[in-house]
Amino acid sequence: MIVLNFLKDILLTSISLLNGTSGWLVFSYIVAGLLHDVITPVRFHKHLGNTKISSILKVTLSGMCLPICSCGTIPLGISLYYSGAYVGPTLAFMASTPVLNPIALILSFGLLGKELTLINIASGFLLPFIIGIIGNNFSGQEISKPGLEEEILATHCHDCHEKVPLLEKFKSGLHWAINDFALVLSKYVVLGMLFGGFILTAFPDSFIQKYLGNPSMLSLWNVAVLGAFMYVCAVGHIPFIAALIASGASPGAAITFLMAGAATNFPELLSIYKMIGKRTAVIYGFVISAFSLMVGYITNLLLMPDFQPVISYNRIDSTIERANKLLFTLPEPLKYLCSLIVFMFFLRAVYPSVKSAFSKLSVNRGK
Repeated sequence: MIVLNFLKDILLTSISLLNGTSGWLVFSYIVAGLLHDVITPVRFHKHLGNTKISSILKVTLSGMCLPICSCGTIPLGISLYYSGAYVGPTLAFMASTPVLNPIALILSFGLLGKELTLINIASGFLLPFIIGIIGNNFSGQEISKPGLEEEILATHCHDCHEKVPLLEKFKSGLHWAINDFALVLSKYVVLGMLFGGFILTAFPDSFIQKYLGNPSMLSLWNVAVLGAFMYVCAVGHIPFIAALIASGASPGAAITFLMAGAATNFPELLSIYKMIGKRTAVIYGFVISAFSLMVGYITNLLLMPDFQPVISYNRIDSTIERANKLLFTLPEPLKYLCSLIVFMFFLRAVYPSVKSAFSKLSVNRGK
């Protein structure tokens, strides 16, 4: 009975996590499909298929304008890579978008104070450049999509001889998104959400808050690793981070947890590993963990021991009210519909493997 209740809680928590991100996932699938054949690999490669600092700056500035968390950046970031961008700009986009989320920054100012917010903004701008430069220089053969040069040449020659109507490009891109891109990505997102559901069920927020609230129990390094693998919404978890500080956590531990959690999570790492490569996934996870650790350490040096938590409920209420005016949330029925769409993609992706496994099992039993 206890085991069944535990499994039920994992499932419900996983569904809740998926509901929180599925709307942005479906939206990202559509955008990725629409842009796939409209903005050709030739154009993407011209602007982002290089190791220039300007390319990283472009995606950082564009990423900070999108009020979405890390799971929402997965399809868009990987779509950039598959459309001709190098690994560096791709990772910079994935890192900058959730950390520099404008709504999260408003909440951060109200709940964490101007000092932590300024540190978060400064580090949020610096992180994409560091991870982009490291990605471009150490990703090896994963620096660009395999066969990209041939695809660019073929696209360029095709465009020279034939002008494809815009509507046909939209249809072709959506066909790719529905029958290829979304299938592969949804498989790893759903598996990652199940893992996240297990983590949050086994270690609920109240346990983590109590654990992180004791400075002697957890080092900054462990906080960085924990944040990198947990799903931490850049917006929704800022009140939780404020509660951590109020319960005794150092400002460095709080901002390390926020940065590492917002910039990456297990579904994202799994998707990068499967769709770009092992080396890129290691670079992304390690750089974000190490960078958030460094920022946390510097934060403690700057603010401790005189740091005072920002606990003003009037200010908190007004800040959340202002942020909610900018925050776009789907109605609950639409969230479940988007989650169902993502789950259907997941079932389509795993069906061939499951069918093959049952066929082999039947053959073995018949012997």
